[in-house]
This record gives sequence, structure tokens and C-alpha cells, in this order.
Amino acid sequence: MAKYRKLGRTASQRKALLRNQVTALLLNGKIRTTQAKAEEVQKLAEKMITLAVREKDNFEKVTIKAKEPVRDKDGHRVKQIVDRDDREKVLSETIRDENGKLIKMDNGVTVTKFNIVDKEIKKDLPSRLHARRQMLKFLYPVTENPTGKKKDMKKVDLPAKLFDEIAPKYADRKGGYTRIVKIGLRKGDNAMEVLLELV
Repeated sequence: MAKYRKLGRTASQRKALLRNQVTALLLNGKIRTTQAKAEEVQKLAEKMITLAVREKDNFEKVTIKAKEPVRDKDGHRVKQIVDRDDREKVLSETIRDENGKLIKMDNGVTVTKFNIVDKEIKKDLPSRLHARRQMLKFLYPVTENPTGKKKDMKKVDLPAKLFDEIAPKYADRKGGYTRIVKIGLRKGDNAMEVLLELV
């Protein structure tokens, strides 16, 4: 007897379906699906959350030097013209003259001006890095578009969300991170529909 439901699908289709639904659950906090699928998704989601809870504090803070672009009063990057051969030699601090026209120089290249700043980052210890890679192997990559414009598309780091947002909420719990709430029978095929959500 199998330890899992086949859900009327081949192995590859079933794995893809479960990966997709676990990703959606962790991203949105709840999904609407059938009872049989929800019970299978619940097992996998709880394993992911348990992994995140176990490794949530397993990192060290490191200070690094980082390049940050200089910005003007309007928030735009400051550009300057440097020598094409010797990048250290600045030919002009701005790319426009006093009339607002673009300056053209024969041996000049327009570059963004940067400052070196100290940044504090979280560096994963080996066991947390392994947990992060296990999550990335299972969860699908997700992009978010809050404004609807193509230029505002950004990738969502689901393992970071698991470690930083979801795991601290469940630090005191010993399992039982999700719940299934019955909604009723579905109109088309009379299947029991449920809401699977994070507690």
C-alpha cells in the first residue's frame, strides 16, 4: 500500500502539482484546493517550515565593503565622464553643461559615481546553507509584480521569507503549522473543497 495519494496523476505531474501548491501556500499564506490534495500538501509544507524553524538562528553577521551609487536631490544616479584608458582620471564631474546640453568628449566614457560603504549581511552557517539549498531544490522560483509594470518585476526569496518571517512565528510550536478548513462541495464534480492555511 502506498504511503501517499496518487491523485490520479503520473509521478512527474503529481510532484509538479505538489511543488506548485506548497510554493503558493508559503508565498500567500493560504490556498483553496480539494481535501485530498490539501492533506498531501500539508505534509510537505510542514516539513519545510520545520526545516526553517530548526535553522532560523543559525547565521553570523558580517560587515563587508559595498559600492553604492551616489544620488542627487531627485534620487537619480550621479553620472560623470572619465578617461577611456585611465578610469581613475575624471574629465568632468557631470555629463551636462550649464545650459543642460550633453557634454561629448573624444576620449571620455560616462560612468556612474559610487561611494564605498560598510554593509552588514547575514552569512549562513553550513547547516543553514544546506537547509536553504534543500528548500530551493523543492520550491519553484517566484516573481512578484506589485504595480503591474514589467520593469517592477522582482524575484521573491522564499527561503529568506521562511527563515525571517514564517519561522519566528512558530518557534514555540512543536508542529501543526497549518490547518484545513472545509468550505463545502465543489459545483462541477462534487469534490470536497477546503482552505489550507498557515496557523
